[in-house]
Amino acid sequence: MAKAYLAKVTAPTLLLVGGYDDGVIELNEQAHALLNCEKEMTLIPGATHLFEEAGTLEQVAELAAQWFVKQFPGK
Repeated sequence: MAKAYLAKVTAPTLLLVGGYDDGVIELNEQAHALLNCEKEMTLIPGATHLFEEAGTLEQVAELAAQWFVKQFPGK
């Protein structure tokens, strides 16, 4: 990620990260800390980078759908 630009992001941002994706967890934690917008980071337990484990991709889809409904109510 382009760390220098993260503080300029104004759009609400959702970060969904596999709980077993150690290197990516750290990168997303850094990004989350640098963002000045509304933000949310969620670790998906038991998931690796591509969410290939049973049920994890479905969990990502559900969390993303809930987040978008919260961000854009009535749309």
